[in-house]
Amino acid sequence: MTTFLIDPSRPLSLDQVADILHTGTQLKLSSEATQRIMRCRSYLDEQLAGESRAIYGINTGFGALCNTIIAPDALEDLQRNLLLSHACGMGEEVPEEIVKLMILLKIYALSLGHSGVQLDTVQRLIDFFNHGIFPVIYQQGSLGASGDLAPLAHLVLPLIGEGHVRVQGKVMAATEALAQFSLEKIRLKSKEGLALINGTQFMNAYLTLLVITSEAIADRADEIAALSLDAFDGLHEPFDPLIHSVRPHPGQMHVAERMRMILDGSEIGRKVKSHVQDPYCFRCIPQVHGASRDTFSHARRIAEIEMNAVTDNPIIFPEQNKIISGGNFHGQPLAIVLDCLAIALAEWGSISERRTYKLIGGQRGLPPFLASNPGLHSGFMIPQYTAAGIVSQNKQLCTPASVDTIDSSNGQEDHVSMGANAATKCLRVLENVKSLLAIEWLVAAQALDFRRPMKSSQPVEKLHANLRKQVPFVTEDVYQHEMIKGALKVLKESLRPV
Repeated sequence: MTTFLIDPSRPLSLDQVADILHTGTQLKLSSEATQRIMRCRSYLDEQLAGESRAIYGINTGFGALCNTIIAPDALEDLQRNLLLSHACGMGEEVPEEIVKLMILLKIYALSLGHSGVQLDTVQRLIDFFNHGIFPVIYQQGSLGASGDLAPLAHLVLPLIGEGHVRVQGKVMAATEALAQFSLEKIRLKSKEGLALINGTQFMNAYLTLLVITSEAIADRADEIAALSLDAFDGLHEPFDPLIHSVRPHPGQMHVAERMRMILDGSEIGRKVKSHVQDPYCFRCIPQVHGASRDTFSHARRIAEIEMNAVTDNPIIFPEQNKIISGGNFHGQPLAIVLDCLAIALAEWGSISERRTYKLIGGQRGLPPFLASNPGLHSGFMIPQYTAAGIVSQNKQLCTPASVDTIDSSNGQEDHVSMGANAATKCLRVLENVKSLLAIEWLVAAQALDFRRPMKSSQPVEKLHANLRKQVPFVTEDVYQHEMIKGALKVLKESLRPV
């Protein structure tokens, strides 16, 4: 078991986060992080001891109640009340992977030393991460501004012994989990509640996971497309580097190079063709897949900036002797990129369904619907219906959330990003795309078998063989749901880190 040192002098990278997420890595604060956290808290205590003016969120109410002064002896109650009142999420539970990421991202943000929390509070979050104590959080409730208030309130409520958590898949009261691991409840001091629930860690946890998974799916999408191309007896000329050198988008050039590599040595590809062009869903694979890859590159950059940012409010600058109330919690940078990411993912699914449609159309020597005995057997007619329905749903899910805003807190918070909605629906698009690629893989493998004894390239044949370990060639109609489930299982297993 490895240990990752939370060190604010060393920026987090998405690759590091992926490693931490998919391994049994434990977290530990560096001495630099410890010093920053303690220095900021000491500064805040000194300011409160000698300061009578109102400082938002520290000795005032919140949102539209920002001008209400709170008595010094009630500041601890203020923090507890904040967590309880804001933990009002609804809808489905947030996946455990996302919760784990939220804890990691919140720990790192607090370690930067601008939030004014106690060292014990950060250490308790580390205890949760290391022991696998994952708070129960709900997908609905955040407007993506003022921070992800509702989901983050659910995230940190167990610190004070409230709410529920999952431990090894079992839901239990937070008090039960604290007792099981001999952990004390945290008594929050001034500003801590706001530091914990202000921030963009809900949105950015989704974005981080989406980027990690999208980059993994990107390679599978290219490989499955190459399998479909040879199964359709498609042309390889559209991947010639000369074409892409005169329109040098990075993603497009990368996909064209990958297609050349994946298809290199294909016997089917060398065969003389009677057709001079392929439909766009084959011919324009580099342009479509590549555009999505370029979007993922931008999303990666935004995710990495955000995971190294301080996004609560107010922000404390001990060295400059300033406590400044601003708007770093606003999720607009994430909301827009999450909407773009959903579109980029959906386009993979859209062009994948078109390739599926072409493969079952009875063209280029393939039987209608890839059935051995068309008419008596429907073959792969209806999986394409399923794919079409999923593609249509993705189009609806790609309606941007970031262009919406609804007033909250008596108009004090009058423009919000709706980035949380952008995040949760983008994850649904991603899951839909996995199903679409699984259906294409299933159909393309069936079509390739009708090309025998001719062979494709070694990488394509390996891809075909990997599927055949789980899903057989279909000679007569079978329970198609189980076939698609089998293909989806193989796809998901191929995305796991080795």
